Amino acid sequence: MPDITELILDDHEWFRRQFAVLDELRRSTPVDPTALRDVWQPLADHLDVHAVAEEEIFYPQLLRRGGDDAEDETLDAIGDHNDIRDGVHAAARHPIGTDAWWDAVQQARDANDEHMAEEENEGLPDFRLHAAPGLRDALGRQFRAFIQRHRDARGIDVGDKDPATYVEQVEDRNRISAGDADETARLDGSLGIGSLKGK
Repeated sequence: MPDITELILDDHEWFRRQFAVLDELRRSTPVDPTALRDVWQPLADHLDVHAVAEEEIFYPQLLRRGGDDAEDETLDAIGDHNDIRDGVHAAARHPIGTDAWWDAVQQARDANDEHMAEEENEGLPDFRLHAAPGLRDALGRQFRAFIQRHRDARGIDVGDKDPATYVEQVEDRNRISAGDADETARLDGSLGIGSLKGK
């Protein structure tokens, strides 16, 4: 099982290839709207699902375990996700193959290109540096399962998120989770003094 950083990079390569296919279809004469739809709809769905999977699985852990820049990296990423979603959802409002549709697709592509570059140069290296391989593998399993479960982007919230509110809520959950772990250790029945055998 690849770790979560490898799965995210795999998705990035797939996104790049799918946008390249759209470029080729745009050059064909006449442009076939059905062929465009067959490429765009899975791409649009996966852009949405990928963003939510990162928000549910990757970025909370980056905030917990990343370096000093993890908060800024996360704020930027959530803002980028919003820009990608805006392009994807704008495209859905226009007939496929029209100028307005292509403009919206380009908006999603530009935002995604920016996001991938930042993530590949900042968030992913930061996480690889600070997170143990076992954690990355476990998160990879969660990430893959989430993507498979929500392949068509149904059953998930694909709306925009306020970056500052997102970070605040995740950090609150991380603090509560850390506090729960401390409380569990305190209440597990141990006196915390080790074995008295042979004393």
